[in-house]
Amino acid sequence: MIDPDVVSANAVDPENRPDFKAATSLTVLGIETSCDETAAAVVRLDADGTPHILSDVIRSQADEHAAFGGVVPEIAARAHISVLDRIVAAALEEAGVTFETIDAVAATAGPGLIGGVIVGLMTAKAAALAANRPLIAVNHLEGHALTARLSDDVAFPYLLLLVSGGHTQFLLVEGVGAYRRLGSTIDDALGEAFDKTAKLLGLAYPGGPAVEAAAATGDARRFPLPRPMLDRPGIDLSFAGLKTAVRTAAHRAAPLDAQAVSDLCASFQASVSAVIGEKSRRALEVFVKAHPDVAPVLVVAGGVAANSEIREKLDTVTRTAGARLVAPPHRLCTDNAAMIAWAGIERMRAAADNGETVDDRDVSPRPRWPLDANAAGMIGSGRKGAKA
Repeated sequence: MIDPDVVSANAVDPENRPDFKAATSLTVLGIETSCDETAAAVVRLDADGTPHILSDVIRSQADEHAAFGGVVPEIAARAHISVLDRIVAAALEEAGVTFETIDAVAATAGPGLIGGVIVGLMTAKAAALAANRPLIAVNHLEGHALTARLSDDVAFPYLLLLVSGGHTQFLLVEGVGAYRRLGSTIDDALGEAFDKTAKLLGLAYPGGPAVEAAAATGDARRFPLPRPMLDRPGIDLSFAGLKTAVRTAAHRAAPLDAQAVSDLCASFQASVSAVIGEKSRRALEVFVKAHPDVAPVLVVAGGVAANSEIREKLDTVTRTAGARLVAPPHRLCTDNAAMIAWAGIERMRAAADNGETVDDRDVSPRPRWPLDANAAGMIGSGRKGAKA
C-alpha cells in the first residue's frame, strides 16, 4: 500500500539504520486502524525527555456506520484501505518529516476488528521495510494505558480505568509492559452499553455523546434502574443487565416522547456513574495496599472518559480518597495514532535501557490481546484467546 518510490534508495542501507542506544531523541510514526478511525501521527521525544505531538491526523468513519447504529467490520476495513496512505502522507507532511528522518514505525497490532488491524499493520510493515526502520507492534490497550505519560507526565505506578467501546477494566500500571488487571466487565463494555442504549432509544450514533446530551434535560429519578454488582465484593463490573433494564423500562413506558427518552438516558447515566464511582473507590484501596508509599493516581482513558458525569463522579471519588485524577484531553482519549506512536517510543526507551532493541516485523495481527497476559480470561476465551 505504501508507494516505494517515496522512500530513497539509500534508506535500505543497513548502515543507515538508527542506533537507538546512542540516540539523543526519538521520532516515531504511529498508525491506528483498530476500529472506525483511520489515524496516523508523528510524535517526537526530545533528548531532555519532553514529548511533542508533531502531527495527529484522524479520519472518522462515523458517517459510514451511522445508518447501522454501530461499526460494521467489513465497511470499516474497506474505508481504512481507501484512505490510509493519504492519512500517513498527511501526517508526515504536517510533521515536516520523511520516512528517512523518522526512527521507527509503530502500529496497532491488536486487539480490534481484525480487518482493520491487518490494514494498518501491513501498511506499517511495508513502510518500515522500505525505509529500513524497525516496526513496533503496539497493543491498542497499551496505547491508552500510556497516554497519560504523554499528556501529563505521570510516573509509574498508577491506577488505570480504561472505559471504551470494546473494553472496561481497572489495571495497575507498574511500568512499560507491566500491567495487572484488578477488575473487568464480565459482559458488555461500557461504550458498547452506551451505543446499544442509544440505538434502543432511537438516538444518533455514536451513542455516548447522544445519551449524554439527552440526559442533560432528563430526570434520573423517574426510572429506577439497577446498579449492577454493587452488592458484590470486588472490582468486576457488568452492564448487560442494565442495558436490558433500559429496554424493559422503555417498553413499559411506550410510546416514548422526547422527555421520556431524556429521563431514561439520565437514569442510565446515573446508574453507570454510581457503579464506576464505587468500583473506582475499591480499586484505589487495592492500589494503596499494593503501593503504600506512592501518592495514588487514577488515570481514566478511552472514549467514555469524555462523559462529564462520569468525570465528575471520579473527581469526587479521588478527592475523597486523597488521590489525583488524570484525564488526558478528549482527542487523546478516543482512538488516535499519537498514543500508538508514544507507546512505540516508550517501548524503544525501555528496550534501550536494557541494552536491547525492538523490531516486531514478524508479529501477526491479533483480534484479541489482553494487557495482563497472566490474568484468567473473562470474556471470549477460546481459539482466539481471551478478549479480556
